[in-house]
Amino acid sequence: MKLSGSQIILKVLKEKGIDTLFGYPGGAVIPFFDALYDELNYFEVYRPAHEQNGVHAADGYARSTGKLGVFIATSGPGATNTITGIANAYMDSVPLLIICGQVANALIGKDSFQEVDITGMTLSVTKHSYMVRKTEDLEDVVREAVDVAMEGRPGPVLVDVPKDVFLHTCEYKGSDEYSRDEIIAADEDKLNMAAELINNAKRPVIYAGGGVRISKNDSLLVKFAEKTGIPVCNSFMGLGTIPKSNKLSLGFVGMHGSMETNMAVTNCDLLIAMGARFSDRVIGSPDKFAPKAKIIHIDIDSTEVDKNTYESIPIIGNMRDILIKLLEKSEERDRSKWLEEIMSKKLKADIEGQFVPENILKEINKHYKDNTIVATDVGQHQMWAGQFWQFNKSDEFITSGGLGTMGFGMGAAIGAQVGNPDKKTILVTGDGSFRMNCEELVTISKYKLPVKIVMFNNNALGMVRQWQRMFSYARYSETDNYDDVNYQLLCAAYGIKAYKADSMAELKKILNETDNLNEPIFLECKIDRDCSVYPIVPPGRPIDELLITG
Repeated sequence: MKLSGSQIILKVLKEKGIDTLFGYPGGAVIPFFDALYDELNYFEVYRPAHEQNGVHAADGYARSTGKLGVFIATSGPGATNTITGIANAYMDSVPLLIICGQVANALIGKDSFQEVDITGMTLSVTKHSYMVRKTEDLEDVVREAVDVAMEGRPGPVLVDVPKDVFLHTCEYKGSDEYSRDEIIAADEDKLNMAAELINNAKRPVIYAGGGVRISKNDSLLVKFAEKTGIPVCNSFMGLGTIPKSNKLSLGFVGMHGSMETNMAVTNCDLLIAMGARFSDRVIGSPDKFAPKAKIIHIDIDSTEVDKNTYESIPIIGNMRDILIKLLEKSEERDRSKWLEEIMSKKLKADIEGQFVPENILKEINKHYKDNTIVATDVGQHQMWAGQFWQFNKSDEFITSGGLGTMGFGMGAAIGAQVGNPDKKTILVTGDGSFRMNCEELVTISKYKLPVKIVMFNNNALGMVRQWQRMFSYARYSETDNYDDVNYQLLCAAYGIKAYKADSMAELKKILNETDNLNEPIFLECKIDRDCSVYPIVPPGRPIDELLITG
């Protein structure tokens, strides 16, 4: 059976069970969208206002569903607009397939209209990049690209397709039905050594990261923690892998971690890292991170071992396999006294009734307690969401961790809502981030996506302004946003209901009014410009040197 290159791509995607696409048409991908026109009874297609946000939507879709996110872009600026989204997915190990159109083969290398070397540009932020010069190679490449994106440690893969390759025809061979994913068996001696350390530790802590979420091992983590009585702290990307309501859950550790969590890690005698990469935002000063502890590092990627820490015991392999074996080898322990010691360090703030982020988020959380996905942009609001929202599952929290991409949230919320129509999706954002992506209100409106947008408006780039106040002598350079946007009118232009709250009483009234509305809602919460994220560990300092006011 002879098919065009465009038809071959769609055929492989169908074969792989992919039925949702995000994309933005342009000259080089007209043949692809033409072929897609005949397949709209199978594929759901979502077009964003901007390619970067479209990649973020594919990202949010992938994180919240565990499926592959797919984005189609045209050549030149269409392709370059995807780079931030690709880099964001790469840093957070999110499986994406980016298909970029390219100028025809005969025009490559001639500085042709809308020609860029997108494979070269994305080489450092993809698991693999392909440029397909012949239609006959397309089937195998696309099939392999899907497998590479999903296997092992997931990540984005880019396929660059010249326009004539979309158009030419060749025989379609069909699937060979093989799986590329190989199971890496963990070293038995290392497992036994780890189990012995776990059984003998007096003050152990589990440090669970995004790898637990990606490998879908939340329940095994909880079983292991409860059997051994070991408290669990998270990286920011690992939030939700243990329910916040679980008594063993300590929240996240690091720059904005709580006093009790950071002190627990500092004073532990064993740190069991699961799918975590020891980023600089977590460890602070590397030589003073968990200084009394032996470290067990469980990961599927051996390159993460001792990248930021030293002399850990590495257990490399499939997370599920490793956790099952450690669960068998580890003994039940009562470590309640260690947990009591940790919780004695907890700080309490007297903020009853005040219109501050903690109270605002806790009140919203009451109304959106179950079956809710929270996406965030990047900044103070992101940290507040991580600190105060009661996440119960890891797929309930979608945020930009490694790259810290302002403008990520709106696209991510769109993708999460598309992938989970039976769940509620909330975007927590700030006025700075919202200004970067508010054009996607048209996408939310067009597809009637009932995303609830909560914007903390402090008329500032809050996190940078906080750092300027604390570390740059309050020299506020280009961080103030003036009250020059009427966000209610902006939302009204897109047909989206908008509300504004200045007090807890107003907030409760709005939440009661909007509780049962199955449509997009925008809620602006006006907060003080100097409202700050605490605790905070100054850059380069040990994580036990927290500032709780500044």
